[in-house]
Amino acid sequence: MAQNVKDIKKDRLRYTKNTLSSSMTYIAILFNVFYFVSIYQSDVGNYYYSITIGLSVLCNLVFLLVAFLSSEGLKNYKLSYAYIIMGIGVLQIARIFGIPTMAHNTTVALGGEEVQVMDDSQFNYVLICLIVSAAACFIAGIVGVYKTITLNNYLKEQGLE
Repeated sequence: MAQNVKDIKKDRLRYTKNTLSSSMTYIAILFNVFYFVSIYQSDVGNYYYSITIGLSVLCNLVFLLVAFLSSEGLKNYKLSYAYIIMGIGVLQIARIFGIPTMAHNTTVALGGEEVQVMDDSQFNYVLICLIVSAAACFIAGIVGVYKTITLNNYLKEQGLE
């Protein structure tokens, strides 16, 4: 009886979408939006008016496009998208050492005094946003790999693939 329940759960994967992975990807996108809104709304002298912000905008656009595409692929049990979203998670962690760390460690002269470009509270906020985004990517990828492999193995067992 217990084996029958397991088979039914596996068989259900054929008819349902992988909404957990897809939803986790949307959460990753949402926290990435929180991250870049916090960065782009900052106005500390001319620090953010550089090629770095241009590259950051480009990076955010690519992230949004690839993450959304991955969410659709994950929803339909495509294994390659699970690996892509985990790679994006790694890149989200790496981004911590870009603009947030550089801005947090930099001071600029503003109104005759030295001002930290990114104060501790904003740094902690963007750090949390990137970490949550990365964690959501990893969860989406791991769940995607597990469910896709489970479904593919079940289809092979049943001779349906």
